[in-house]
Amino acid sequence: MMWSWIPGNWSLIWQLTWENAKLGVLPALYGLVLSLPLGIIAARWRWFYPPVLTVINILYAVPSLALFIALIPAFGLTDTTVIIALTVFSLCVILPNVVAGLRAVPPAVTQAATAMGYGPLRRLATIELPLATPIIMAGLRVGVVSGISLASVGQLIGVSSLGYLFIDGLQRSFPTEIYVGLVLVIALALVCDLLLVGAGRALTPWTARG
Repeated sequence: MMWSWIPGNWSLIWQLTWENAKLGVLPALYGLVLSLPLGIIAARWRWFYPPVLTVINILYAVPSLALFIALIPAFGLTDTTVIIALTVFSLCVILPNVVAGLRAVPPAVTQAATAMGYGPLRRLATIELPLATPIIMAGLRVGVVSGISLASVGQLIGVSSLGYLFIDGLQRSFPTEIYVGLVLVIALALVCDLLLVGAGRALTPWTARG
């Protein structure tokens, strides 16, 4: 390790870390936004879930770099290409958790809410989604962590990320860059995961003590 390289390149390291965080977190959030309505529909009409899950599983099987390249003609060598691809990958992780969380709500609870005069939308917003939040958050955590890891691959098509440190370090036979990039990816994933744990506890205060 050449420790002096780190303070001398701090601005570059910070920029790459920020870019990697953006490319890793935004797709998971977009995936959550898409997964919620799809998951609600799938939880209500069970026939809808198998074909949707089959489609996203097929897309998930596509190598990330291949999907990046396939999107380049439409979106160019931009952040949008990586974000769209990683959003597709995040659906495979988050959507099953949304469905599982909604289906895990005890029928007795929903029946009691209906008996108390709750309509479908009010029951969903105030009963079902809050009870499903811990499972949904678990899927979101996996989506964010995997997105942060896969975002580094975007450097192969010229999209700025921590992958630059891997590629540049390999090309120059300079392992310090590779080690720094590896540590930063792990640290970034850990920080984001801890933030989501805190957010999950804030959203479900009744489970925090347990």
